[in-house]
Amino acid sequence: MIPREILAALRTIEIHTARLANEQLSGTYKSSFKGQGLAFREVRPYQSGDDIRSIDWNVSARMNEAFVKVFVEEREMTVMLAVDLSASERFGTRRAPKARVASEVAALLAFSAIRNNDRVGLILSTSKVERIVPPKKGDKHVMRVVREILGFEAPAAAATGEAPTNRVARVPKLGAATDLKSTLETLAHVARRRSVAFVVSDFFTSGYERSLSLASAKHDIIPVVLTDRRDFELPDVGLATFEDLESGERILVDTSDKRVRAHYHAEMRRIRESRQKLFFKLGLDSVEIETGGSFITPIRDLFARRARRVRTR
Repeated sequence: MIPREILAALRTIEIHTARLANEQLSGTYKSSFKGQGLAFREVRPYQSGDDIRSIDWNVSARMNEAFVKVFVEEREMTVMLAVDLSASERFGTRRAPKARVASEVAALLAFSAIRNNDRVGLILSTSKVERIVPPKKGDKHVMRVVREILGFEAPAAAATGEAPTNRVARVPKLGAATDLKSTLETLAHVARRRSVAFVVSDFFTSGYERSLSLASAKHDIIPVVLTDRRDFELPDVGLATFEDLESGERILVDTSDKRVRAHYHAEMRRIRESRQKLFFKLGLDSVEIETGGSFITPIRDLFARRARRVRTR
């Protein structure tokens, strides 16, 4: 049975994202991605200006008239959504937590894909790959993908028998950490044909760089980075206890100290710049989506950038 609150959230996301996909992304999506190649459609009589290399000599000989082969772009693609639902995705200080934004982004991308007759698949992961939904078409399939994201529940935390204390690492929740390496390796095995793959995560992890490089050599990888304003700046609220959602560690921080806030900001900026350099080095299009802002505008801008580049090739 699907909980009532999940059904309500599904309905809200379906109505909102389906409309956005139809009204705002239908044109830019199609022009942003190339098909898998050219498919033969028909032969027709030769016309002035046709490339003589396209003449079908066998048909022309039988008909005593020059005929040319007509090819069309094979548009059908496979779109894979690799969604990170590790514990850090529960964080969000503005409109919604990152996990909810991830479901909205996934729904928007999935509806945009099926409106163009593409197939959509899902890889859902935490510290391991949790779910794999094979690529299919149709609105019902899109809602299954979104339901898998919204309804995902991590395994229960292991009992330690101890009360948590400051600066003491508790036993992490099973599946709590982020493992993009396994996600990207799974993508390479599951999607055998070249696919468009949106990797939706906050990317607060390491060790995935080589896997990302290998996956991007086979697929069109598009990192979708989920961020929150508090990822990059600490508020001045005096002494505060912070908890690492993935390791369970707690630490007491004096946020009134300007040096502490400046160090935190500098370190998070370094992580962000390092990530952007990696994406640039691999030639990947990427997009950042903030939990308190619009998720449609960054996606629309991404598609527009790709469409301009396709037209100039």
